[in-house]
Amino acid sequence: MSLPPLPFDPSCCLIAGEWRPPQSLEKLELANPSDGSIITEIASGNSDDIDAAVTNSTHAFEQCWSVTPAAERGRILVDLGRLVLKNIDLLAKLEALDVGKPLTQAKADVKALARYMEFYGGAADKVHGETIPYLEGYTVYTLREPHGVTGHIVPWNYPMQIIGRSVGAALAMGNTCVLKPAEEACLTALAFANLAIEAGLPKGVLNVVPGLGASAGAALCAHKGINHISFTGSVATGRLVQAAAATNIVPVTLELGGKSPLIIFDDASLEDAVGGAILANFYSSGQVCSNGTRVFVQKGIKEAFVKRLHERLQTVVMGDPLDEATNFGPMVSERQMQIVQGFIEKGKAEGARLVCGGERVGTDGFFLEPTVFADVTDSMTIATDEIFGPVMSVLDFETEDEAIARANATEFGLSAGVFTTDLARGHRVIAQMEAGSCFINSYNDAPVEAPFGGAKNSGVGRENSKAAIEHYSQMKSVYVRMGAVDAPF
Repeated sequence: MSLPPLPFDPSCCLIAGEWRPPQSLEKLELANPSDGSIITEIASGNSDDIDAAVTNSTHAFEQCWSVTPAAERGRILVDLGRLVLKNIDLLAKLEALDVGKPLTQAKADVKALARYMEFYGGAADKVHGETIPYLEGYTVYTLREPHGVTGHIVPWNYPMQIIGRSVGAALAMGNTCVLKPAEEACLTALAFANLAIEAGLPKGVLNVVPGLGASAGAALCAHKGINHISFTGSVATGRLVQAAAATNIVPVTLELGGKSPLIIFDDASLEDAVGGAILANFYSSGQVCSNGTRVFVQKGIKEAFVKRLHERLQTVVMGDPLDEATNFGPMVSERQMQIVQGFIEKGKAEGARLVCGGERVGTDGFFLEPTVFADVTDSMTIATDEIFGPVMSVLDFETEDEAIARANATEFGLSAGVFTTDLARGHRVIAQMEAGSCFINSYNDAPVEAPFGGAKNSGVGRENSKAAIEHYSQMKSVYVRMGAVDAPF
């Protein structure tokens, strides 16, 4: 599948509103996950490119964006959202080619990106401080101000959505941004930046430097000109990001994945529970950080659940992501596919029962069948480690208290879900879950209107909603005395 005509050069960085080749002139090949072919080459930016991007972002912040009226910032973001929707076919095709997402899922991501711009554009002039009661003769108030230049490192599984929820909030607050997209999938990041120019975003307000994490990503985190860092990815890399931020004493927003529980009680609608488990494990080929990959099913319905799950997975349609009939795409890369295959082999070796799947499909692309293991125990590797692929572990339980204790017995705390017709029990169980985003009779909803983020090793801070804008701001307190100063001497 060939790359459609593009209004920008994908082998360049966007710095100061111009498409520039990386200073090293080095490039990286971008593979199509569905057939292994090379789509194009992208820039392999390094510390020099990052430095140029930060320098230009600093200038744009000081001379332009921080003094642009909030209402005007908002109008530009709203216009950008409209342009995103106008270009939905191009953006969705790029995402399908780049990440391997089925076209229907890619279009949903485009719409989500547009909604982020609309939401944050509308919120830009509604961020304010408060007046605080104090002593007689004083007026005390607070201001919310932008940090300055913010760094954004986004992963390959949801490039558009994560750009929307981090870059959108930062721009709305008046920050300027340096974006480092994942080297496996950066075409929609570059296309989005090009649309931002068209929407009227001033030069240098958004700079994009593709490249490897060890070079461009590390340089961005360590740069002394960065005032806030947003990172979505693995726990191991998140620790490195936080350490770099600590050196420069700047705040971070970290979303680091999970091993989330989905608890299904025996009174739940079987069909809804199976559908919820499918959404919680196999959407986007299982490459979702919040996935409920530990599915705890009450013993009385476990076998019926597994049987119905197996039946519904037979309707999966793999193939060309650009085909509207396709509903299950490939892994993003051969490396990621091999990692997941390794977990599948561990599941077999450790005694889990393979219900279905587990095999690679074809030899050109990176397709893996949706895989379900039953009779999984808490100590098995597939039940403790984040796999980031289409692998579900089904565990059984007897009592509510048992399910809660075992669900929380993990280093992660991103999401948790419950299926039950007893809403009192649903609320009771969710109240005890050690997770940032929780669901009752649903799973993996993450609208811009509601905060999203994790607990424990799943990260710090919140994205989406007004909470995200607050993370991209710093508070200033102002004390105004109306009368004479009463000094002791």
